[in-house]
Amino acid sequence: MLTTVGYNHHSRQLEPSLAETSTPRVLTILSSVLEKLVARNDRLRDSLSQQLDELSLSLAPLGKSFNAFYGVRAPNISIPKYLERLYKFTDCSPSCFVVGYVYIDRLVHRHPDSLVISLNVHRLLVTSVMVASKMLDDDHYNNAFFARVGGVSNAELNRLELELLSLLDFGVAVSSRVFEFYCLHLEREMMFNGVGQKIERAITPSALDDVTEISVDDTQSSSPPQIVD
Repeated sequence: MLTTVGYNHHSRQLEPSLAETSTPRVLTILSSVLEKLVARNDRLRDSLSQQLDELSLSLAPLGKSFNAFYGVRAPNISIPKYLERLYKFTDCSPSCFVVGYVYIDRLVHRHPDSLVISLNVHRLLVTSVMVASKMLDDDHYNNAFFARVGGVSNAELNRLELELLSLLDFGVAVSSRVFEFYCLHLEREMMFNGVGQKIERAITPSALDDVTEISVDDTQSSSPPQIVD
């Protein structure tokens, strides 16, 4: 269950980053790509579910690799708002969101029988972005902080992190070449939609090559609204 968890004195209160005054383009691009992916997969899953119901079968053939990331129902917060929330409160560099997408894409290719859908995309995002921040950013918040921002308990996010690493076979290194490939891929996706946008490339190649159910109220408060199931 996605709930707000208690926070101890070792971690700061949630406040938006004062250094960031605008939404990075990567968030807009990634939101568009993921929304299309999730919408398509939701339709596919619903279609398969209907067909299997008629045959008195279950959805088991779709695979269970992503089961740990499933919620009871789709969250009330949209993918764009969720990504903005992660960026606003965690101070992650824009590159973390590209690398987080790389992880999700690797999951899909490693486990093609499982789908990224509305029931699991938010947990996949917070987990993958958190792992990416640990790999890329010199300063990053701990799991408890990411859990509070992402609307899950610290214990659940710890489990999701281990699950993600296991599903990736701990393949979390991303070379500068792969990073650039995914940046270009995301940019081309936007060009197909008639929107030409470039992704921020704020990290140096060495930074990569050395790398061995929720609802959120939309408020203007300096602290994030409570996340409840």
